[in-house]
Amino acid sequence: MNSEKNSKDINSKSIRETKEEINKILQKLENENTNLRETTNDYDRLLKLNKHMDDLFKKRLKQISKNSKK
Repeated sequence: MNSEKNSKDINSKSIRETKEEINKILQKLENENTNLRETTNDYDRLLKLNKHMDDLFKKRLKQISKNSKK
């Protein structure tokens, strides 16, 4: 259930929102005082955000390609 909620949360984010959260997580992961449990959860979320960002860019590229063919 929690994973489903996280997926919906991620899938509703814009490119800008996704980028901002990715940057926050990266800053947190670079901090030496972060505990291992949080790091694992953050890294998992980072992977999901990264996939979402990739999907958003692919979708945008398709839209651009479609519009340029007109």
